[in-house]
Amino acid sequence: MNKTLTIDTKKRDEMIDITDYVQDIIYLSGMKEGLAVVQSLHTTAGITVNENADPDVKTDFLRRLDEVYPWHHPSDLHGEGNTAAHMKTSTVGHSQTLIVSDGHLILGTWQGIYLCEFDGPRSRRKVTVKVIPSD
Repeated sequence: MNKTLTIDTKKRDEMIDITDYVQDIIYLSGMKEGLAVVQSLHTTAGITVNENADPDVKTDFLRRLDEVYPWHHPSDLHGEGNTAAHMKTSTVGHSQTLIVSDGHLILGTWQGIYLCEFDGPRSRRKVTVKVIPSD
């Protein structure tokens, strides 16, 4: 089963918790055991698993990526001017594979799944979830 989420982003850089959406897709699929693959369909938006308790983690995460990949770099050649967004997405990755057991995502106490926007704001960001039963 595949299901595509459509998400509107509000900022140039932000992390949006999509854990509940992914879990809902697993519930709807009826799958008890298997894998869920969560994939961004964009070259400037990634997927990561990170802490979802303290909002400062998201702030620090995005700030540190900005330090490594500044938005304006005199050597960047890409005509759209968003080289930093492409670099951030490649660093974070475009997908995550997660274990499902007894119909639930296996995540640590403080873990959540995030869509990482690096070139927003954008409307209609797409994230596809593939549910793969092991039954």
